[in-house]
Amino acid sequence: MSTSEPIHIIGGGLAGSEAAWQAAEAGAKVILHEMRPVRATDAHQTDSLAELVCSNSFRSDDAEQNAVGLLHEEMRRCNSLIMRCADTHQLPAGGALAVDRHGFSAAVTQAIEQHANITMAREEVPGMPPEDWGNVIIATGPLTSPALAEAILAKTGEDSLAFFDAIAPIVHYDSINMDIVWAQSRYDKAGPGGTGADYLNCPMDKDQYMAFVEALKVAPLHEFKDWEKVPYFDGCLPIEVMAERGVETLRHGPMKPVGLTNPRNPTVKPYAIVQLRQDNALGTLWNMVGFQTKMRYGVQAEILRMIPGLENAQFARLGGLHRNTFINSPKVLGPDLKLKTDPRIRFAGQVTGVEGYVESAAVGLIAGRLAAADLRGTPMPTPPNTTALGALVAHITGGHIESESYSGARSFQPMNVNFGLFPPVTVTKPEGAGRWRGPDKAIAKRKAITSRALEDLKAWA
Repeated sequence: MSTSEPIHIIGGGLAGSEAAWQAAEAGAKVILHEMRPVRATDAHQTDSLAELVCSNSFRSDDAEQNAVGLLHEEMRRCNSLIMRCADTHQLPAGGALAVDRHGFSAAVTQAIEQHANITMAREEVPGMPPEDWGNVIIATGPLTSPALAEAILAKTGEDSLAFFDAIAPIVHYDSINMDIVWAQSRYDKAGPGGTGADYLNCPMDKDQYMAFVEALKVAPLHEFKDWEKVPYFDGCLPIEVMAERGVETLRHGPMKPVGLTNPRNPTVKPYAIVQLRQDNALGTLWNMVGFQTKMRYGVQAEILRMIPGLENAQFARLGGLHRNTFINSPKVLGPDLKLKTDPRIRFAGQVTGVEGYVESAAVGLIAGRLAAADLRGTPMPTPPNTTALGALVAHITGGHIESESYSGARSFQPMNVNFGLFPPVTVTKPEGAGRWRGPDKAIAKRKAITSRALEDLKAWA
């Protein structure tokens, strides 16, 4: 491929801006296509690049004990424009990285517009990229224009693009109380690739179930703007809506106790059962089947911990239900983020099924570097999966276990970076230590993961 050919990047959000910067810094010529202000969106207020449409927080900046903080540090070590501008326009926020949203966005815009290798094109790309664009990154995010969304559907297949999230919470396996929970599939059915013990089951007696339903009925809910709202479908009702429809509704839906026997108390049938299904190939993450919800995050965790076996649950992701546009990345993308049906096109950012500002920018960083390497004729690998960057891409392009959700739909849903995406690490008890468990061991494991990640990132960065 000729190095004089430009890389076309569609979308000037965090992912598109980072991809453009990385490719340009690698010596590639870049044309960044941003439809604002020619075509407005329901959420953006300005025509600046990398506009933050919701929170101004990039979340924790702790690179030793927090996965997103580790991602921050990895991106800094990869010359990230998004992180540089965030650090420059940081606001006081305790251990979090919060930014002055207008100063941040203005700084990104200025850097992109002044880069000698980047040309801005303020225009909508109304369909799939023209055939003579040989190296393309689509980074249009959750607000992908209808015309481009329809073109992506036509290219990838009808079941490969979603327009809303019906998200069930995901629990870290090592926080589940296996003294209460047991593994069994309904009626011991193995299913494709299964063993007959493919779900984790949390039993409830009648009093526990009734208390849980009452808590759902009074829980405060997230309020969404009109453009974010989605219609309810019977197959993906929030659990609090099911609770409102009748006290027995959940017992006849995702919490039905049929076909399951508690081996610790086989003669007593649980009144209700919450099931968890393995969510990633590593077996570190388990999703709560049929538990999509609009409850506010703080109370959501509190209420979900009322479920026996989840009293100490740590959540990799909490539930939600809102408008979004994202592709079924494990199905349609290769490990290098290229579209399987059209390898000249990569996807990046939130449209790939990552959640969060920093995660979106991180996938843009990787896509920009890979695209520039292709242009030079020296393809490069994705980052090691022991790094935050690599773990994120590995999850969206293959680490997720594809299966049917409770509603019968495909189960891939957007994900934040979290330690459950990393390959496990072994830590040894310090010499002379007594009982070594709980918080001390968890801290040691997180430190081991982050230390390994930063060491393994060196060659790729």
